[in-house]
Parts: sequence; structure tokens; C-alpha cells
Amino acid sequence: MAIIIKTPKEIEAMQESGKILAAVFDIVKDNFKPGINAKQLDDLIFDAISSHQAKPSFLGYQGYKYSSCISKNEEVVHGIPYKEKIFMPGDIASIDIGVFFKGFHSDAARTLWLEPIPQEVTRLITVTEECFFKAIENAKPGNTIGDMASALQHHAESNGFSVVRDLCSHGIGKKLHEDPLIPNYGVQGKGFKLKEGMTFAIEPMINMGTHQVLTLDDKWTIITADQKLSAHYENTICITKDGAKILTRHVE
Repeated sequence: MAIIIKTPKEIEAMQESGKILAAVFDIVKDNFKPGINAKQLDDLIFDAISSHQAKPSFLGYQGYKYSSCISKNEEVVHGIPYKEKIFMPGDIASIDIGVFFKGFHSDAARTLWLEPIPQEVTRLITVTEECFFKAIENAKPGNTIGDMASALQHHAESNGFSVVRDLCSHGIGKKLHEDPLIPNYGVQGKGFKLKEGMTFAIEPMINMGTHQVLTLDDKWTIITADQKLSAHYENTICITKDGAKILTRHVE
């Protein structure tokens, strides 16, 4: 396993890519309304990325034909943005987008919803986002990958939810998926040590029921085995001497 350490200049390029991605999510959120279908969202995403002279990271990746993954309700990740996938009140959507700009990728996901949704579903979405932040609180030089993973897992499970185990967070940079694969569960103190300049896409996928998942016949869409709801939250981060820096959001 070769974990690529990024230079400050390379991290700056990744942050430029991440800023574009943050702007694209603003457009997605503004347009996520009852009656919209996943293809319409995917077309918006393609146009928004292209307007920045950037490219969708997912388009063409291992033969994938779309600019985003849009997963509905019990779909965990890799949902194909079909025209027939229409969002109505009570639905949730994991929207996963990658941007390739100036030679580097950024990757992020958000779970959106259409009111009304039950309080327990709101809690699932909130806890999933919190799991990301619990993980990166431990993303400091000298800590281990297990420190991140165990914090994420503990927060999900202590709230009565489960962590998907068949899918991982991952390294990112010139390639969309670089070493290492990072489980979203683990043991404190275990695994490789974090170093300044490492860049990761940390993405908790948290289920309301079982952690087990299945892949549909389209070979992409992954659903919960019990067909209960799943939420997803992701950002691209880099490890600095002071801890984790999020690259896929607007600079404050």
C-alpha cells in the first residue's frame, strides 16, 4: 500500500476542486423539490461542474455513465440517476458528487430530504453527519486510522444505528480512489499512522437497521438488506499539523 503525501500546492489544487463541489451542492439543494427526478438533478450537476471548466469525476469511471450517484431511501450508495427515480415528500436522497479540476479530484456526499419525514429519520441524517465530524476530530498526525474509525462507529452504534461494513472511506488525489481503503469501523490505536499531507474522502454510510447490504442487478446500486433507510455524508479532507482540514466546503 502506497499512501501518497500531497504537497501544499497539490492540496491547494484539491481545495479549488472542493470549492467547485461546494458550489455545485448549493445548486442541488436549491433544486431538490417535490417532483424532481434523479436525471434532472444529474443534468444540473453536469452543467454546474462544466460551468467551472471542471469535469465530473464519476462520468466514465469504470464505465459509469452519469455525473453523480443519487440514492433514494433504502439505497445506500451508487444509486443510478434514472429519470424514473422521482422524489416526493417523505423521501431522502444521498447525493454523491466528484469534481476533477487542475489534475485533482474532490469527493463529497450529502443526504437531503423532503418534508415531512419522521423524527427518527431526521435523527439518522443528523447522526450520520455527526459521525463524520467524530471521525475527523481524531484525524491528527500520529493518530491511527483506527482512532478515526472507532470514533465514527461508536457514535453511530451508541445512537442505535449501524455502520455499513462492506464499503469504505478512501484516499483521494490525482485518482478518485487512492490507497488506503479506510473502514468506517475499527479499533482505537490500530492501523497505519496518520501523517501531514495525507488526503482522504471520509464517508460514513449509516443504516437504520442492519449493517448488511445487497447489490442490485444493475451492478451499481447498493441497498440495505432489510430495506430500511440509509444516510450518507462525505467530505474530502487533508491532514495538517493542527488536525483535519475540510476541502469540500466554502472557505469561511
